[in-house]
Amino acid sequence: MEKRVLIYCVLLFPFFGIAQTVADSLQIRTAVIGYDVMGNEVQFSPQTPPLNQMAGAPKAYYSYYWEFGDGRYSTEKEPKHSYKEKGEYEARLWVTNHYDNGKPPATRPEKVSVSDVTDDYQEEASMENTLDIKRNRDPVPGEEIVLVMRYKNPKAYETRGKLYLFFNERKYKTDHFQISDIRTYHGEKQLVEPLAVQFQKTDDGSDYASLETFNQRKILKDSTERVNLPATLEESQEEYKNYEAFSFDKMQPNEQRNIFFTVQATPEMLKDTSAIVKVRSIYVPDDDYPNHNVKETEMEVVTSHDPNKMASNATIMNYRLVRFKKFLFKIKFQNNGEGPASTIKLDTDIPEMFNPKTIEVVDQYPECPICPDEREVQYSCLDTTFAENKAVFTFKNIYLPGSEQKNVKEYDSTKGFVKYRIALNKDFHKTKTKSRTAIYFDKNEPIITNYATTRFKPGLSIGAKAGFHYTFETEEQEYFAGVTVSPFKSYRGYWQAELMVGAGSFDELSTFSESEVVNEAFTNTYEFTQSKEIRNISAYLVPISYRYNLNNYLAVAGGAQLKVDLSETTETNTTGEYFLEIPNENVVIRDETQDISMELKKDCSFVNFQPGVFVGANAGFVRIGPSIGARYIYYFNEPHQQLQLYAIWKF
Repeated sequence: MEKRVLIYCVLLFPFFGIAQTVADSLQIRTAVIGYDVMGNEVQFSPQTPPLNQMAGAPKAYYSYYWEFGDGRYSTEKEPKHSYKEKGEYEARLWVTNHYDNGKPPATRPEKVSVSDVTDDYQEEASMENTLDIKRNRDPVPGEEIVLVMRYKNPKAYETRGKLYLFFNERKYKTDHFQISDIRTYHGEKQLVEPLAVQFQKTDDGSDYASLETFNQRKILKDSTERVNLPATLEESQEEYKNYEAFSFDKMQPNEQRNIFFTVQATPEMLKDTSAIVKVRSIYVPDDDYPNHNVKETEMEVVTSHDPNKMASNATIMNYRLVRFKKFLFKIKFQNNGEGPASTIKLDTDIPEMFNPKTIEVVDQYPECPICPDEREVQYSCLDTTFAENKAVFTFKNIYLPGSEQKNVKEYDSTKGFVKYRIALNKDFHKTKTKSRTAIYFDKNEPIITNYATTRFKPGLSIGAKAGFHYTFETEEQEYFAGVTVSPFKSYRGYWQAELMVGAGSFDELSTFSESEVVNEAFTNTYEFTQSKEIRNISAYLVPISYRYNLNNYLAVAGGAQLKVDLSETTETNTTGEYFLEIPNENVVIRDETQDISMELKKDCSFVNFQPGVFVGANAGFVRIGPSIGARYIYYFNEPHQQLQLYAIWKF
């Protein structure tokens, strides 16, 4: 019996191991908030699960974002926070894993009770700007992020005003964000009324522009202050699908406040990975005046929290409108070493459709001037060199601390980026592109970023088509006109549908005879001549066809074509000449008085349905513009063979 049990255990042991592995993979990692209360000062510390090092990546680590439940927050690992008043506060923690295989650990809020005020309350560090938006991490499809809207009263008196947050850009078909929670701490109230405001004066006393001029405004993407609030709100609603609005009051001079948003990144965001998406915040410090601030915040859609990555706002482009535009690319990096980096080189792919000579660096960190040409300098600068399909950005003589360096508490101080604009080449095609960057920290091996991809909207091209059909068996000729629908100016292969209406007519002439024997001595004979005139109006439908552009001037195609006669009119004229034959005497007598004549007209609708297939080619400006073509069509019903010659102009 014992041997049998031992055998069962040996046989089942591998299955227990597999089950344990599956259970471990399905287990949700969690982080726990630890804290120690000392009067009104609380020392927070996270308890995090072990990291799963990503193979071939720099050393994995966590970054932290804390909310203390009183309107303040921190990004330190173990922050020390002092509360102003006694009470119970709900502390929250978001932990983000970097270079780690797996999702960020989940964390539950923790209640913190402060029963005594023993230390002085430390005010939050003063904001540099009047309005700002912070986030705890870049959006990953299916995960949540936190946005912090920060605002400060710039007036010398107590104010009441409004705040707006716009999100989900209309240029993307799917929504990227869903707000799941909003946390306010200074009595801010959510507004639900439509965005409609009117003012007569700005706070400097100047006259305010009339509403009639709003449609002619051109609003900058970001600025310190504006005065045309209705225009700003109108333009924001044109660019964004959703918004949240708040009112606030009793804000003291130089006071600063925070509103916290928990935002769910939707799974549909995955299709726009490497895209740069935006949210826009608007701050009206004083309800009595239209003066306001606007802050637009960019975020890169990523698949993991790798700080070394590329992103672009050219992920979806309209081919009709891109020729004279410049597109934004951003390369982000982080020094994960134990010491500072003094030289950082970004070796970046430039897709063939872009022109490296048009590159313009618009922002970078560490901030430094562009290096001069053909001479070495000892100060910090950014060197830029360009080749045919390559751009190299090199930070020289800089100090970028490492995330593993002693006394480095802020991970943001170990990060940098280069943001540049680039235009398209004069001759570019409607193709997808992929580019990535090799990042060199001093003399270390390169870190390779993700691919930044670009693609074009399909667009819609309507074509006007006309020509004629020739049917081989009946020698029928028919003229037609119609329209085509296809993607706009596709590069190589694409699908096309067509609808055509044709009108034609043809004649048929035939002769035959009929004889009748009478008393075996006489024969009545009629020699008939029959002419038919057939007029029809036909519809041709190409539900689907595949076309392939060999180059700019020659294309081939194949597909299915359906034909049906919408109406068919047949007029038949028959005349018969009478002859009397006497066979025994070999006599034929012509008698015109007994000639006969008949006319018949017949109308039909939706007849002669013919399914078929075709192959063809056309030459000219085959991607867009005029071209001519020929098509051989084989129908499965008689008559079988048809030739189509046509001209087409695609718009």
